[in-house]
Amino acid sequence: MIRRLLLGGAALAAYATMTLAAAPAGAASLPTAATGSAAAAPAATAGKLFKSWLANDRRAAAKVATPAAVSALFGYAYRAPDRFDGCSGNVCRFVHTSVRVPGGLDGIAMVVSGSKVTKVYLSRHLVKPSAVAGHLFAAWRRGDRYSGLEVASTGAVKTLFRTKFDPHGVAYHFQGCTKEPKGYSCAWSYEGGALLMHVRGSRSAGYEVRSISYIAD
Repeated sequence: MIRRLLLGGAALAAYATMTLAAAPAGAASLPTAATGSAAAAPAATAGKLFKSWLANDRRAAAKVATPAAVSALFGYAYRAPDRFDGCSGNVCRFVHTSVRVPGGLDGIAMVVSGSKVTKVYLSRHLVKPSAVAGHLFAAWRRGDRYSGLEVASTGAVKTLFRTKFDPHGVAYHFQGCTKEPKGYSCAWSYEGGALLMHVRGSRSAGYEVRSISYIAD
């Protein structure tokens, strides 16, 4: 079972310096409010929350994030990401470059509203193919791509979200997951066909939806 690594003392100081003060070669440096760029405010807020998490300081984290966001971040299953990947609008990402995790999110995404992080998306360690399939389907129903990327590859999310879920359209029925040569196929049937989620991984590494396919009756 993969466990989150809590960093403390000298190791924490060294890690924080590497990640936020002197980013690895090729990585983006973390902006601050002083840069004056459009992404500076969200990046600065996300950076404060990230550093509070590294220090295991919930009190400091609560100053820049909602209770739900703090709770989610402090429950992350993996070691801390080692690169700040910038902000797209008000969504800032921290990604892994040395650890393979399931899904296309590849780490942590923080949604910043005003002066606080209001939502945190995380790469997930799910140990059942059916749980991965259910999570992705629920994300598609809500139209939430970042939630989908928590458990599915970028390609799988792109394919699934090409069509918007229609709550007034055909009904989907989960048919369970069956073994296939390289993993599992989890099926959602509907009138006229089926949606297949091809799941790969293992209990120890975690599962992800690697690709999507469709069949017609």
